[in-house]
Amino acid sequence: MTMTLSGTSGGIGVIGSGTAVASTSGTSIDFTGLPAGLKRITVMFNGVSTNGTSNVQLQLGAGSVTTSGYASANSSGASGVATTSTSTGHIACAQVSASNLFSGHVVFTNITGNTWVGSGTIMANGTIGFNISASNIALGGTLDRVRITTVNGTDTFDAGSINILYE
Repeated sequence: MTMTLSGTSGGIGVIGSGTAVASTSGTSIDFTGLPAGLKRITVMFNGVSTNGTSNVQLQLGAGSVTTSGYASANSSGASGVATTSTSTGHIACAQVSASNLFSGHVVFTNITGNTWVGSGTIMANGTIGFNISASNIALGGTLDRVRITTVNGTDTFDAGSINILYE
């Protein structure tokens, strides 16, 4: 599913918003058409779930989605802490179960040029579990898209909604 943004401006002090997308089908959700000059993007999850156990990741892009070169780590757990890392995207939700519903957000901030750093806090099923995450990525050009998918790329979204804010 792709949500293309249009008719928006990313001027100083202006916060733009996408339209909330139902995350109830498909293997990825894309927000494209982001305006040039952005300094921050917030990806918001509300009761999001997949039909499998693959970790949920976010990928940024410039002209196309960047699928490698990330430094990303996630700590998650309910009674103990597990750490996951990858180079294929920002791990937002780890230790996924098909019954988990995730809510929270990941914020990406432009640190310089086309280099972005990310951090996130997401809960699973209310107070059952948590995810704390961080990442960085140097894109090959100006950021213009965000993809939400799973590490295996085959698990299907089956609940909730996702939206973005950008400024």
